[in-house]
Amino acid sequence: MTITQLQYVLAVAEYQNFTLAAEKSFVTQPTLSMQVQKLEDELDILIFDRSKKPISVTEVGQKIVSQAKNIVNEANRIKDIVDQEKGFIGGEFTLGIIPTIMPTLLPMFLKTFIKKYPKVNLIIKEQNTDGLIRNIQDGHLDAAIAATPLEVEFIKERPLYYEPFVGYVPPNNKLHKLETLNPEDLDINEVLLLKDGHCFRDGIINLCKSTKSFEDDHFQLQSGSFETLVNLSNEGLGMTLLPFLNTLELDEKKKLNLRYFNSPSPAREVSLIYHKSELKIQITEAIREVIASVVRGAIAFQDVKIISPITKK
Repeated sequence: MTITQLQYVLAVAEYQNFTLAAEKSFVTQPTLSMQVQKLEDELDILIFDRSKKPISVTEVGQKIVSQAKNIVNEANRIKDIVDQEKGFIGGEFTLGIIPTIMPTLLPMFLKTFIKKYPKVNLIIKEQNTDGLIRNIQDGHLDAAIAATPLEVEFIKERPLYYEPFVGYVPPNNKLHKLETLNPEDLDINEVLLLKDGHCFRDGIINLCKSTKSFEDDHFQLQSGSFETLVNLSNEGLGMTLLPFLNTLELDEKKKLNLRYFNSPSPAREVSLIYHKSELKIQITEAIREVIASVVRGAIAFQDVKIISPITKK
């Protein structure tokens, strides 16, 4: 039994196809199939039921796959131990970021990180929160940046910063005359939201739920971008809420429509999340340190009230 064989088993279990598993493992299909068969012969059991399409994992195979994940992770940890002992920060690292954070945060820290840690090959992927959690569990992401808390058993959360919500209220809206906002001022029927599936949308719904009753049917007008929500607001279709960092790039005319909340300002917690196995933790810590240093000066708000995304049941 070898680590390579276990890696091939995990690939087949994930993709349920030998050809695709071989492609993702960067080997030929006959090589991968032969190694999996060799392991099955050695153990004298079937890990996969090849009679089904797609290929399925047998009952005993499920137990082997589960143990194989632990073994492969522990084997990878050996390299981590050596790298940490040598003080080496480098190699490939895959980082996921949710869509409502990627456009503003990435330009703020990426150039600084690359300059400070040139030996890290950083791969960035934009995914929603459910995708991040799934890919961290499957080992396809080394870490991710998301709105928290998530309270997932196998994930560690390290808060990076707390980002206040800011109201975008055009002159045609009744709240425009206010200098500052309170959550109680929001009319649930007039808040334009991102489309369903965005955790920022869930946070806004939670904010409104904390002050007034609501029905999901009220949210009929939804969009996939903050820019579109701002434009729709300007057309008289309502108001919207923006993450603070998204307001920094607005032109001066649009900034006149911003309304900040009275203290404590409702805000979202943005964290670096990663598997509890803490593989490649030295790179994870390097990313956390760089982001914290560049964002600290951009967000001057200190007194905030964290609004969590809605817990999915």
